Amino acid sequence: MSDPGPVRLEDPWPVAGRMAPARVVFGSHVTNLGRGRAISDRHVAYYRRRAAGGCGVVVTETASVHPLDWPYERAPLAAECAAGWHEVAAACHEHGALVVASLGHHGGQGSSAYSRREMWAPSPVPEVDSRELPKVMEDQDIAEVIAGFGAATRLAMGSGCDGVEVDAGERSLLRAFLSPLTNTRADAWGGDRLRFAREVLTAVREELGSGLLMLRLCVDELAPWAGITPEQAVGLAVDLAPLVDVIVCVRGSIYSAAAARPDAHTPPGFNLAVTAAVADAVEVPVVLQGSIADVALAQQALGEGTCAAVEMTRAQIADPDLVRKTRAGQAAQIRPCLLCNATCQVRDARNPLVTCVAEPDSGHECTRTQVPSTLPVHVLVVGGGPAGLEAARVAAQNGHQVRLVEAEHTLGGSAALAARLPSGSRIPLLLDWWSRELERLGVTVEVGCSAEPDDVVRHAGPTVLATGSQDGDRDYQCSADAVPVFSAATALRHLGELPSGPAIVWDPVGGPEGIGLAELLAGDRKVTLVTPDHVPGTLLSRTGDLAPASARLQQAGVAILRRATLTSVGAEGVEVADRFGAARSVLPAAVLIDAGYRLPAATLLDPESLPDDNGRRQPIVVGDAVAPRTIHEAVLEGRRAANLLGQARR
Repeated sequence: MSDPGPVRLEDPWPVAGRMAPARVVFGSHVTNLGRGRAISDRHVAYYRRRAAGGCGVVVTETASVHPLDWPYERAPLAAECAAGWHEVAAACHEHGALVVASLGHHGGQGSSAYSRREMWAPSPVPEVDSRELPKVMEDQDIAEVIAGFGAATRLAMGSGCDGVEVDAGERSLLRAFLSPLTNTRADAWGGDRLRFAREVLTAVREELGSGLLMLRLCVDELAPWAGITPEQAVGLAVDLAPLVDVIVCVRGSIYSAAAARPDAHTPPGFNLAVTAAVADAVEVPVVLQGSIADVALAQQALGEGTCAAVEMTRAQIADPDLVRKTRAGQAAQIRPCLLCNATCQVRDARNPLVTCVAEPDSGHECTRTQVPSTLPVHVLVVGGGPAGLEAARVAAQNGHQVRLVEAEHTLGGSAALAARLPSGSRIPLLLDWWSRELERLGVTVEVGCSAEPDDVVRHAGPTVLATGSQDGDRDYQCSADAVPVFSAATALRHLGELPSGPAIVWDPVGGPEGIGLAELLAGDRKVTLVTPDHVPGTLLSRTGDLAPASARLQQAGVAILRRATLTSVGAEGVEVADRFGAARSVLPAAVLIDAGYRLPAATLLDPESLPDDNGRRQPIVVGDAVAPRTIHEAVLEGRRAANLLGQARR
């Protein structure tokens, strides 16, 4: 018999008497797609799209097994999820994917804002962000939660799911009981920290029958002074493996929950070693998780026997067809994940729907923006940043003939500059993907080519203006002999040419640009970051990078001046004022980097001056040319513009 060769991610996966069509898992994550506390029609469309793209196992958003566990506003509650689970299972089964319902309880890592009741936990360890102290669970509370897991399993299996996943990950009550970090009890639930997990898994198995039982297990709390370490995790896995069919290895804890899903500052595959150790020690299949965003890394892990399957959640948010394209030999067409967390990390007070900066249809499958063209036309796209690139790609995909002109000698616009920041290390992957797609779709691309107003006027078809942004106005004074002032964009273009000596980074925005520039410059000079906020980089809280960024700045030796405004720049340096008082001081500087707000670039022409040829010659302005924002808005508006082209006026 011939050697079948190494396992591939597109291969079928026999697991617990079932057959998944691929060894790729779409893991449980917060989506905010719920309506109330139920699995909604938006969930159904979201999961169906991944199943249609070839995913092997779809794990639904974690449902709370007890009504007092209400960790975020749209958190599913198992008691209200039966109908939704039924619809998800039916939709995904049409494409062969297995559907697993994630069940959990967040314990003291949730919120009391929605339930207006106390949180429960094994021990009185305050929640990190709110500092709220949970109630120490009594025996009756513990019994209710164990029973809740059983009842939720019964509902899920009765709804047509193939199994359930019990959450013992970074934000779970099960992890809290397993860990010495959060379980300091002196009774039987503390003397044997595995007891709660064993009883939960036993209760689930009793209701599950022959269904698939997965365990999402924290294997590294990143708190070696008291928490679960990778070495200890192997022992935990060995003890719990006889009770389950599959183990998914994750990391993170009460003090490091964001570490389970870090941004691009953390190299992909951070759980490879511990996953391999667990896989070697247990008899059940083990799933690799940990920023596995690239097919090559997933294939390598499978081929080396590190795991039986790979969780590629963010990668499938970025491209739902990842498995289908891999199976078809079209891996180069897979839209890359930036590991940015900018729009797929949605557990915050704004309640945004999950989506992707480069794939804005994700999370909006009920109202997808992709529509077929009804009238092929010749399209001119001015600007080769994210908005222009996406407009050109989608227009060509819709059947139009497209010409894209870019004044710079390279494509990418502001995204190409952001790629030079530490947080933008994966942006070149996206820019390269756009370039390949434009070539594949036959788009004519001209770089180093400035479009003039006459070019737009003479163009016979529709025009998309994606001309980007320009430096914003300064609200501080600069004397004639002031130290040099550079905008963030200019500084990134000329990093090697900046004057030597102390640098001041002025960051009134609190986003990745100011923080990233301070990090970049701190290698060979003294850097001071000036912010009007109490905490530098406040917007990084949305992506989970706020605390890590503060640690990186400290390690790099960056001085931080908080609650300050910039008033003037002179020959002696930069004058700053206390935001809430009259105190002023001058900071010595050789250069000032202004990471402030930008403005739309000057438009090529007044759109109203163009002739109206059945509505098809009015240029469509998109992206930063409308208002400077993020890559996500640029891509979304570029796609919307492309879908308007060739549509006959009604």
